[in-house]
Amino acid sequence: QVQLVESGGGLVQAGGSLRLSCAASGRTFNLLTMGWFRQTPGTEREFVAISMWIVGTTNYADSVKGRFTISRDNTKNTLYLQLDSLKPEDTGVYSCAAVQGGSASYTDRRYYTYWGQGTQVTVSS
Repeated sequence: QVQLVESGGGLVQAGGSLRLSCAASGRTFNLLTMGWFRQTPGTEREFVAISMWIVGTTNYADSVKGRFTISRDNTKNTLYLQLDSLKPEDTGVYSCAAVQGGSASYTDRRYYTYWGQGTQVTVSS
């Protein structure tokens, strides 16, 4: 079992920044592929970014490339998502997810076994 707890969401103006964190426990963190997804009411979870268990291998949705940065600290069992140049359309509940092993192509939410409860990000115009 893996427990995931997100933090760092909030209300920010367009153009602003936030840093999300996802603390993991329960399994060897460095063997987990970790992803960030977001969801708005009435929509399915949308892939945002992924950090593969092989350090340094990442992948991003086209809509966030150049603005968001995913990173991980395996000594702290924590995944991060730096959100810069935020836009109103970035608003949503951001959730982290984990799967043992995996690859950077795991952009579909159905690959993931474990999920956090999510943290709300609201970007005002």
